Amino acid sequence: MRKSEKEPNPAENLMYHNTWKLLKKYRDIVWSMELSVQQVRREFSIEYGSSVEEFLDSIYLAGADLSGTEIEHHAKCIERSHRMLTLLDSAVDLLRVKHKNGETYYWILYYSFFSPQELHNVDEVIEKIRPHVQDISYRTFYRRRREAIEALGSLLWGYTARDSVALLEQFFPDENHKKPP
Repeated sequence: MRKSEKEPNPAENLMYHNTWKLLKKYRDIVWSMELSVQQVRREFSIEYGSSVEEFLDSIYLAGADLSGTEIEHHAKCIERSHRMLTLLDSAVDLLRVKHKNGETYYWILYYSFFSPQELHNVDEVIEKIRPHVQDISYRTFYRRRREAIEALGSLLWGYTARDSVALLEQFFPDENHKKPP
């Protein structure tokens, strides 16, 4: 693999690094969320004899305050993880629909990171992608995966104009930096 085709150095591109880390943890986060929700539901059923929803409805109707309790802590952890997954899923959906290579990027990301069962190697990933993406070689897979992660990172962390400042300046010159005539 040529130097220009290798994975970016995380030290050089923090946005890529953060996106890569999030994608690598996706299945673990989903699994952990499902376990946490099941555990909370089971604990409520055993301890209170009702579902979480029924319990919370009765607490809110009674005007009880759950601030600082273990229940509040569990609920906040689950809510935070759920919001993060929702944000990631929304970004992936937006990438798929709006990006010029969105459909290709979607399938590469799906089989690399999001599918319920992790595939064992790149050969398996490429085989799963082939019905959706024509003519995908190893080199194309790695290049497109890098591009997909970069595009997703732009959606997640915000597009940084660092690479396009000069271009933007040509179209929209900064009034504060104009030279006097």
